[in-house]
Amino acid sequence: MIITGKDRGKKGKTLQVLPTAKRVVVENTNLRKKNVRPKKAGEKGQIVEFPAPIDISNVKMICPKCQKAVRVNYLIKKDKKVRICNKCKAEL
Repeated sequence: MIITGKDRGKKGKTLQVLPTAKRVVVENTNLRKKNVRPKKAGEKGQIVEFPAPIDISNVKMICPKCQKAVRVNYLIKKDKKVRICNKCKAEL
């Protein structure tokens, strides 16, 4: 779920995570237009819309149990790091 910016309140699937740049690409949000030139003779150029990366601090996960946008906490269970919901303490 997007929490700030022009797409505030929109929900979407995370398509890509860019950890070094601290950004994520979320489906159908932060759409940009790009002019694409024709590749072959006789083909027309076109305008393509694509989702651009958003800063990771502007996004929250949605808990499957409580259906709310939540921050994620971590817990170590049997030598495994597990993500948990900060509100209802359910595993994500």
